[in-house]
Amino acid sequence: MKRKGFIFDLDGVIVDTAKYHFLAWKKLANSIGIDFSETQNEQLKGVSRKQSLEKILAWGNKTLSEKEFTQLMERKNIDYLNYITNMGENEILPDVVKILNYLIGQQQPIALGSASKNAREILAKVNLLKKFDDIVDGNDVTKAKPDPEVFLKAADQIGINPVDCIVFEDSLAGVQAANLANMISIGIGDETILSEARWVFKDFTEVSIDFIENLIKK
Repeated sequence: MKRKGFIFDLDGVIVDTAKYHFLAWKKLANSIGIDFSETQNEQLKGVSRKQSLEKILAWGNKTLSEKEFTQLMERKNIDYLNYITNMGENEILPDVVKILNYLIGQQQPIALGSASKNAREILAKVNLLKKFDDIVDGNDVTKAKPDPEVFLKAADQIGINPVDCIVFEDSLAGVQAANLANMISIGIGDETILSEARWVFKDFTEVSIDFIENLIKK
């Protein structure tokens, strides 16, 4: 059987940490007098913490000193980490484990490609860390999605040519990054937001083993 590289984003693909990011960003934005909606939160998916805060400040037409900016980023991360402290296996999104186990059974390399700097900690909490051959997260890259750096690095680390890699993403920035890396992009979520992906599924309950098998054979 052919070897393909399967690269997964974390937030919103493997676990639903997006809700915790929303709560932490909302708390931060409100604390400096900026309204923050779930629609705006959609625009922060797959975006680095620094860029996210820059967007929020722009929406609120506010400027901060470098010191205040750094303090706010740290505060947001502390709030977020407090929210995820009690995460467990029940936070894994439906049928993710089924797909991971099938890929492991077929000896297909699996990597994580995430902007999150807490990726390893989250995977450990939900008991999935050992299912990944390699992890590339926000600590390992300098450029945020839609720059393809995170996915190209993941492909390199699992030893698979980018054109033979398949990326699962829930953000437009992530889909664009996968496309720029010449990888097959599969959107997980809303088809209207992820229209640039090769395929879009609501979640992994819609992703059949036959579909994965055909991706490997191509």
